[in-house]
Amino acid sequence: MAESATARMLRVDQAGEYGAIRIYAGQLAVMGNRAPHAAEIAAMAAQEAEHRARFDALLAERGVRPTALQPLWSIAGFALGAATALIGPEAAMACTAAIETEIDQHYTEQLEQLGDSDPELAAIVHKFRDDEREHHDAAIAAGAERAPAYPLLSGAIRLGCRLAIRLSERI
Repeated sequence: MAESATARMLRVDQAGEYGAIRIYAGQLAVMGNRAPHAAEIAAMAAQEAEHRARFDALLAERGVRPTALQPLWSIAGFALGAATALIGPEAAMACTAAIETEIDQHYTEQLEQLGDSDPELAAIVHKFRDDEREHHDAAIAAGAERAPAYPLLSGAIRLGCRLAIRLSERI
């Protein structure tokens, strides 16, 4: 039996929020609580945790399995967060800006696919997309574009994000 598009959406969205939490955990582990942007990163992480909790609930309510790749995303997310924080605060913000650029596009595509078919999920995705746009804008304002090799760093992170999305939808 073929899995529904909505089930794939829920799985990948939950995985994305989980990955974001792990990225911020890696950044904070390296930067500490007093580094530039640490309070902002902690606030974004808390919001991502709220998003994940909502998607966890939807997975359970709708009988959708989470991605089998979650252990990989845990390690990869933490490593990405730690690596960008080691480069510096602007690189940590560049990571956020890159990922949120992809998530904005991803959520926008989901909203187009959903149309009027699932108003509950569409409202959640719309709200979370707005939150992710705020994260992007905050990262840009915090100096993301001043990160060393910003175009290369951003492009590599965005490519990785697109790959993670495609894998998490299916696996």
